[in-house]
Amino acid sequence: MTETAPTAAILIIGNEILSGRTQDTNTQWIADKLTHRGVRLLEVRVIPDNKDIIIKTVKALQGMVTYVFTTGGIGPTHDDITAESIAEASGKKLVLDPVARQMLLDHYGSEQELTEARLKMAQIPEGAKLIKNPVSGAPGFIVENIYVMAGVPRIMQAMLDDVLSVMKAGPAIISNTVSCSLGESVIAKQLEQIQLRYSNVEIGSYPHYRAGTLGLNLVLRSVDVGDLDKATQEVIALIKGLGGEPGAISRQA
Repeated sequence: MTETAPTAAILIIGNEILSGRTQDTNTQWIADKLTHRGVRLLEVRVIPDNKDIIIKTVKALQGMVTYVFTTGGIGPTHDDITAESIAEASGKKLVLDPVARQMLLDHYGSEQELTEARLKMAQIPEGAKLIKNPVSGAPGFIVENIYVMAGVPRIMQAMLDDVLSVMKAGPAIISNTVSCSLGESVIAKQLEQIQLRYSNVEIGSYPHYRAGTLGLNLVLRSVDVGDLDKATQEVIALIKGLGGEPGAISRQA
């Protein structure tokens, strides 16, 4: 797939994810939205609420991808340390942002409701751009190529809508899916040869077991529609040549 497409990594921050207490649903949501914006997701990492690990991981990912998305750790409690960690990672001071404070005031309705814990959510790395939060008021923020969002799915989704409205999109990533009943081991060697011929088409093999029957989905993804369709036709021919029956092709943009 072309290297000109913007790339991204997701950093899921939270002890509750690692313990299994909370299920991560943010990754799938973000990945789907990025694909529709022509942004290739290259990596996902899940790490604890630990400042040293957050700083180390953010710095590592920053130079690898166009965008780094983080979720979690920007709430009002003692273990919400993402904002201070990102500030330190980017060499910025953590300050009480007046615009973020006003967002919280507008949400809660009075100065009396702006408790010390709630004001913590207005502590933002100096100079960061804010990400709107129409659900609970407390904003996320953008520092360099790091997009910091809440961990609560509904809030994260609202923040991501704001982020996507200003993000640079890449060329549309199109995918074709061809199904068959052949085993992966039967098709593996010749499928690899097709992959080698089409370096800008990403080909994935995904077996499944449904209603007592083993099947295989071959998914081809690319921004080059011409090569995508050529590679897809070769996959169909391969399946037929091995005695299989290719299922209907489904295309998704």
